[in-house]
Amino acid sequence: MYGAETAQTRLHPELATRFDYDAIFGTVLNRFVVQAVLGHPLTVYGSGGQTRGFLNIVDTMRCLEIAASQPAQAGEFRVFNQFTESLSVLQLAELVATVHPAELRIEHLEKPRVEQDQHYYRAAHDGLIRLGLEPHPLSAGLLQTLLDTASQYRRRINPRVIQPTTRWRPTPGLQGKWEPAVVGADAVVGQS
Repeated sequence: MYGAETAQTRLHPELATRFDYDAIFGTVLNRFVVQAVLGHPLTVYGSGGQTRGFLNIVDTMRCLEIAASQPAQAGEFRVFNQFTESLSVLQLAELVATVHPAELRIEHLEKPRVEQDQHYYRAAHDGLIRLGLEPHPLSAGLLQTLLDTASQYRRRINPRVIQPTTRWRPTPGLQGKWEPAVVGADAVVGQS
């Protein structure tokens, strides 16, 4: 999910949404936005080909409303993938670099996770659209709003929590199972 405000949260500053940007709970887009505001290179893990589904925050509640107001028929099984667009990590970094007024460098880091750089990702996400969802895709205007929000709260940004602190590697004695090893557990979740 991306975006920092909805029509409702704009009504009063105390209704503001969280803006997590740290390496554990933060979204990749928020991390890139904060790095851009700080003039830090945008850190892409591996080649950046990891593709995920994304959803604008303004569409989140609308998805739930649509699903609840149009229930499945008796005996019908429905699953909705709640996202409206697929983007790779590198595509997100390039979008932020394009919208940000200053020149930004994209830096590729070793992947802290055990995942493929490139993979097949074609999850169906048209069910809610068929029921009436009108998506709000990621745009330069929305990215500018995120950059403005991060700039407004720049003094609260903790650059120490942006770099990856969790490494997923084999743990001896677990017969090949994977387990996270948290490094720097004193990291604080960044909020604005």
